[in-house]
Amino acid sequence: MLTSFLNPEQPDPLLAVARKAADDARPGKLDLTVGVYRDDNGRTPVMHAVKQAEARLLEGQATKAYLGVDGNAGFIAAIFALLGLSGEAGDGWAGVQTPGGTGALRLAAELLARGGSGRTVWLPQPCWTNHQHVLRAGGLGVQAFPAYDPIANRADLAAMLAAVEAAHPGDVFLLQPICNNPTGADLSLGELEQLAEAIAQRGLIPLLDVAYHGFAGGIDEELAYLDVFTARLPELVIAYSCSKNFSLYRERVGALLVKSCDRASRDIAHGVVMALARGNYSMPPDHGAAVVAEILGDAALRATWGAELTQMTQRLNTVREALAALGHVGGADLSVLRGSRGMFCQVPLPVPVIRTLREDHAVYMAETGRINLAALPLPRVAAFADALEAASRKVPA
Repeated sequence: MLTSFLNPEQPDPLLAVARKAADDARPGKLDLTVGVYRDDNGRTPVMHAVKQAEARLLEGQATKAYLGVDGNAGFIAAIFALLGLSGEAGDGWAGVQTPGGTGALRLAAELLARGGSGRTVWLPQPCWTNHQHVLRAGGLGVQAFPAYDPIANRADLAAMLAAVEAAHPGDVFLLQPICNNPTGADLSLGELEQLAEAIAQRGLIPLLDVAYHGFAGGIDEELAYLDVFTARLPELVIAYSCSKNFSLYRERVGALLVKSCDRASRDIAHGVVMALARGNYSMPPDHGAAVVAEILGDAALRATWGAELTQMTQRLNTVREALAALGHVGGADLSVLRGSRGMFCQVPLPVPVIRTLREDHAVYMAETGRINLAALPLPRVAAFADALEAASRKVPA
């Protein structure tokens, strides 16, 4: 029997809470666990730019034939251009389309594991709940280390630099340079420069998880946070996702970009990535990638997309500021959220309060205190604060 060889797996803790929220029939519940953008009506709308691009594809696309293992070439070229990089044959960059940013992370892990026996990836904590699972499944050893001050809601540069010193040359250092999930607490540009210099001197390989490009201050403005690494490191890997900034979640649109020391090394890395992809999912889906390529290749569509992304970011910032303006609520200092960026932030709450919020008030969040700001309608910020105050009073100090 198949099952006689299997051991039970623990469910993802975040997804487990999300399932409880989905099963809760109480009116007015708040599910702050969700990992997608939502508007004040609780919807995840399709962007107008996406709708227009899809209409063009529906009208003009003449075939559904396979594109190849590396996917949509126009999409890859557009992502390189979006990031201010070059995918030309004369440089060290190679890129392939992947099934979402998660697919890019998995391919990156397999590539890095193939290139270094016993290689370890250093993983700042807290991080996305799926990071460790994906990286281990890809064949890397994982060394997690605390790199966040929850009281000040600040990324801990000193802890990251200490981890760099403890790592072995050739190890991997994973970082979300823009809009950390789950904390929203990013290093400053100057701190990133210090970290990049230390990584370069130690001979480590950065793995940059770029899943929220555009939510911190603007697509072009945020390139400085990537240039810190691309300009200094001879080798690095970028896992890029279009799920959030194009709102293409179910289309699974991502890219793996690899920088090597020279063209020969690049060609080897590209060939290995292609072989890994072929043995994994064979070829990536095209529709979402074709949509992105259409948007980025047309000035009018790109302008529409940029305006929509700006509106989404402004709404997140408005909700964040509304929470921060409340100050101390139920023993939690919400003012520290003011320094965070992106869709997520970490509310400094003890687990008993979080569970009381869930049980008594139908307010669901991860037990780490991570919430999705997009899932909190601005008109309900006051109700959230009232629930937080009541739950904190009920739980003994």
